[in-house]
Formats: sequence, C-alpha cells, structure tokens
Amino acid sequence: MKFWSQTFIPTLKESPADAEIASHKLLLRAGLVRKLGGGLYTYMPAGLRVVQKISQLCREEMDREGGIEMAMPFIHPVDNWQEGPRWAAAREIMYRVDHAGAGKGRSKEPEFVLGPTHEEVITPLVKSEITSYRDLPKNFYQIGTKFRNEIRPRYGLMRAREFIMKDAYSFDATDEGATESYHKMKRAYAAFFLRCGLKTIAVEADTGVMGGSFSHEFMVPAPVGDDDIVYCDASGYSANREKATSGLVPKDFQDAVPSGALEQFPTPGVVTIAALAAAPYGVAADQQFKTLVYMGDGKPFLVILRGCDDLEEAKLGALGFQLWRQATAEEIEPVLGAKPGSLGAIKGTIKNPTALAGIFADHAIRLIGNGTTGANQEGCHVRHVNVVRDLAITSWGDFRTVRAGEPDPKSGQPLQIARAIEVGHIFKLGTKYSEKFGAVYTDDKKQSHPMIMGCYGIGISRTLQAVIEQSNDADGIIWPWHVAPWQVLVVNLDPADAASSELCLQLAQAAESAGADVLIDDRAERPGVKFKDADLIGLPLRLTVGGRGLKEGIFEMKWRTAKEVSKVAIADAANIITAAVRQAASQA
Repeated sequence: MKFWSQTFIPTLKESPADAEIASHKLLLRAGLVRKLGGGLYTYMPAGLRVVQKISQLCREEMDREGGIEMAMPFIHPVDNWQEGPRWAAAREIMYRVDHAGAGKGRSKEPEFVLGPTHEEVITPLVKSEITSYRDLPKNFYQIGTKFRNEIRPRYGLMRAREFIMKDAYSFDATDEGATESYHKMKRAYAAFFLRCGLKTIAVEADTGVMGGSFSHEFMVPAPVGDDDIVYCDASGYSANREKATSGLVPKDFQDAVPSGALEQFPTPGVVTIAALAAAPYGVAADQQFKTLVYMGDGKPFLVILRGCDDLEEAKLGALGFQLWRQATAEEIEPVLGAKPGSLGAIKGTIKNPTALAGIFADHAIRLIGNGTTGANQEGCHVRHVNVVRDLAITSWGDFRTVRAGEPDPKSGQPLQIARAIEVGHIFKLGTKYSEKFGAVYTDDKKQSHPMIMGCYGIGISRTLQAVIEQSNDADGIIWPWHVAPWQVLVVNLDPADAASSELCLQLAQAAESAGADVLIDDRAERPGVKFKDADLIGLPLRLTVGGRGLKEGIFEMKWRTAKEVSKVAIADAANIITAAVRQAASQA
C-alpha cells in the first residue's frame, strides 16, 4: 500500500489552456503527466504506475503467444536504414543524432538516427544469429521508447514526438507459418486490449511505408480520433479509411456504350470541377473525369477519378512507388501540354505519353460511362468521352475515398463511418526486409530461402490516454480495474485521529490481501477536497473512514462507476472488501 503523503499526485482544479480534449485535460489534471515541450511528457508517479501496468499486461499476452522479450538500442547507425527498403520514405520522420565535431568535414548524412521502429535493427541481427529452418519460427519483442519527428504534436500522448511502444518481429520459414504467427499476434492484441478495459475494433488497414501483404489496425472508437473507420454491422466488415472499399460498382456492372462523337467545347477560365458544374455549362461533378498528376519515384503518372470523388492518397501505395507526391504545374505542362484545370487522358491528346509511368483509373469512373474531361488545351473541355473507347488507361484500381451510405462490399447494406484512435497495428511483411538484409535460412534440402516476416506494434503510452478518453465522466477518470494506478482508495477523513488511522490500515490490508493495489489518502485536507480528488484520479473502489460513521461502527464503500454509497459494518469489513476486490478482478 501507499500513503498519499508519501507519493506525489499533483492534481489541478482547472485544465491547462493548451489541453484540447477530455483525456489530455485529465492526464494533466489528475497529475499523471507534465509537459516538457511539444510532444514531450514526463510521467509522474501515478502515470508511471499505469504505464507499468499496461506494459505488464502486454508482456503477459505476448508471452502467452510465444513472444520472446529483448531490448534493442534506441540509437541506430544510419547505415542500417540506408541499406533497408524505406530510407527515402522514413528519413523525414526521423530524428538525426548530432554529436561533438559534427559538420566539420563530415558527410551531410547523420551517422546515427533515433529509432521510430526496429525492423532495420532486428533483421540484420536475426540474419547473423539464425541460419537453419530448425531455429524457426521466432517472435522477438521489446517495450521501450520510440522517436518520431511529428510536425504537429497534439492531444497529449496521442501524437507525441517521444512515446512508449511495444514492437515485435516474427520470422518464419513458410508463408503458412507467417500467417499463423500473424493470427497469434492478432489474438494477443485482442486479449490485451480487453484486459486494459478498452473497446477496440480490428480493421483492415493500409500497409503504408512499412510494406507487406496485409495488415490490421486496432482502433478505439472516439470522436477525437485521428482516423476514420468504415464498417458495417450487418456483415462485420471494417477497414480504416485508407484501406476501405465499397460495393459502389456492382460486380456484374456493364460498361456504357459510346453515346456520340467526341466534342470539344470552349470553357474559358474554368479550371475546377465546381466551375464546370455551374451555369452555363451544368456538367454535374459525377459526370466529370478528374485527372490528377503525381510524381512516383521521380516519374509522372496520372490518376483518373470521378469529379465528385476524392483521392485517398494512401491507396497509391498499391502502385509500387516508394515515394509519391503531387506534381507541380512546371512538371505537368511538358508532359500533358496544359496546366492543371484543363487536363485529361483522352487517347492521342497527351503531349508526351512516353514520359508517364502509367495512367491509373479508379473503378468508379465506369459509372460515368460517357462524360466530360479536360482537352489538354487551356480553356477547353471535351464531352461524350466514353471510358472504354476514349481513355488511355494503363490499369484499374481502387483509389477513391469511401463515403458513408455506400453499399458494403459484403452485404450491400449502407456503410457507416466513425472516428477512432489507433492503438495497435500488425503487419504481415513477407520478405521485404529479409531480402534486403539477406536474412535467409537453409531448409532440410540445404536450399536457401528468405525468412518471412511480420511486425506488430502497440502504442503503450497512447493506450494509456485512449483508456482515459473512453472511460471518463464530468468528475474525472474512471479507471478499468487492471490498469488503475491503484485499485482501492482508502479516504481518511480524520488522519489526526488514531482510531480512524488504525481502521484505514485494517481496510487497506484487507484489500491488499485480496490482491488490490491500495492508496491511503492521509492528507490533512477538507473532506470535499479529498472526494473531488478521489473522483478526479478515478480509482475503481473508494472506502471512506471517519466522522459520524466511525462512531456508529461503519465505513462507506463506493464504486467509481456507481452513484450510491454503501454503508458497511466494520465487523464485516474483511469479508465484504475481499469479496468486492476478487469479484472486480475476475470481471475485469
């Protein structure tokens, strides 16, 4: 047990001005963290206890599914990253490590970087240590600090520059084994978040710069989340916005036949979808072709959408480029012969088609059939453009952002969209990293093969705040049992009274013997202050001793989630407290 006077819980009556969301405000008001700078936080004693409890729950579930804990350096030689497959994409989010003498005749590249994840460290290590199929599978994990150069750190621990993460890396000899390892981690994650008291949804996710064949994010539904999840209760379909698709184009859809000859018409000053939709032209957005120009690994490519649709940039990762960005007007005009606003992909109208890496069309443009697009000539558009007959399409794909109400790809029922917080992400990586680093094993026929990898991350510090975001009320935090800094708070209303203090010890010992962590509030404060702080820090069970109750031979017991207060006879204290603690632990 711990006495409040012997630890440090600096509660605040008011929320700091820079705290925007409930969980961020409560992190600060309950004395769990203190801000050092943008995206940098000190964990105060109570906050550290929560981190330690979440970390231990994570360890237990990882170990249950065969994880092997280790610890790798946070400072990485830059050579490891340059040798790996994602240096060009990852370098902008990484902190470079400077040191004495830096810049004096040295290379512009840093010698070391601070690790955001550890694929580039674990893969060379496994390469040097494991050579035979007999030593596979293996799944190594660690819990430690990571660093990412967040341009706009916000919402406290939700988007920080320094954060605590569990990262794991599996190595298998076969694709079937790698899939089994993946599902073990998915199972471990579901069990972990459940024990943390979090309601999560596992959604299909984009693999992004990490790469790999498929991935899932574990999302906590919350209005303040940074991500959108698309789901359908009827079918169980769920995906994040970057991965989500819909049944907008039916599988049996028949492409439209041409409705007439191509017709060019003047549109002076019209350079937007909205302008072409307005009078006097009146071409509805869903009847326009939107032609976007991007640079992929230094080469231009086109993406064609309906005018009413938005591009989901993350989906461009399916095209195989390591890096992509929007092209500038200076890069566009030499290739298409026009500036943005008058662009199109009609066969024969592109000035320099051989310069393009491809023309990629979203499936939904088939719904237009015959529409209007830019003529690759300033102030001109073309109507009666037939998708099959007229557009120079290299390949098709899903590039648009899904909207609420579109048909679910499984059931056809309307899709719903909600905001959510990502707390975990798992990837089946395949051989992207093992091939780069030469991490191979020898099979029983002495043949060499690259190991098949997976990687798995949990934001430990983000999980802490997600719990608060999901579990709070107007008075403060409502901690789930297993992650509360202490589970039982014994409030001594008269710490100067020996009998009151003695009873508090007895109650605390009973709760501790039953398996609870106990905090005794022995401060010389008014009862109102103690009760306010008790609700603010949100421990699950409160036992109050003192005042008239002590004279009557009773104490008060109140659950944080309940409005009513129970009066318990002191003679029954041990049995009642033991039963309450054990029931709470078993139901959590």
